[in-house]
Amino acid sequence: MDTLIIRKMENKDLQEVLKIYKEGIETGMATFETIVPSEQVWDERHHATLRFVAEEHNRVVGWIGISPVSTRSVYSGVGEVSVYISSESKGKGIASKLFKVLIEESEKEGFWTLQSSIFAINSSSIQLHKKMGFRIVGTREKIAQLDGIWHDTFLMERRM
Repeated sequence: MDTLIIRKMENKDLQEVLKIYKEGIETGMATFETIVPSEQVWDERHHATLRFVAEEHNRVVGWIGISPVSTRSVYSGVGEVSVYISSESKGKGIASKLFKVLIEESEKEGFWTLQSSIFAINSSSIQLHKKMGFRIVGTREKIAQLDGIWHDTFLMERRM
């Protein structure tokens, strides 16, 4: 029996969401961030309604959300996607389920492009995004350093 539930993220989920984000930081290939933001900062950076969690046995095991790429109105339908799965729940198809809900709901809210900036070394995330209809539109060489090491990222996008 599948006990996985995909639902809208609530404020009560933020502590678990940030715990999963911390695991992502610790991989060294999910984000250039090195410090987990406060609940308030995380909340301010993400779209108010386009954020979802995967819950299994009453525990948050993954999340997905959109951040605006710009404050300019011409880019109001373009969102940067973040998806994170807890380390013990990876490889179970949870990210794909989260993506399906996010894509459907973002289209209802008028988004026409979803994009992600992914470390070139993060092959599993690149494959996930391709599976969800994203394509690589560019490479940013040595875009930033993490722990003194330069990293390339792929800019991937999905057009509606």
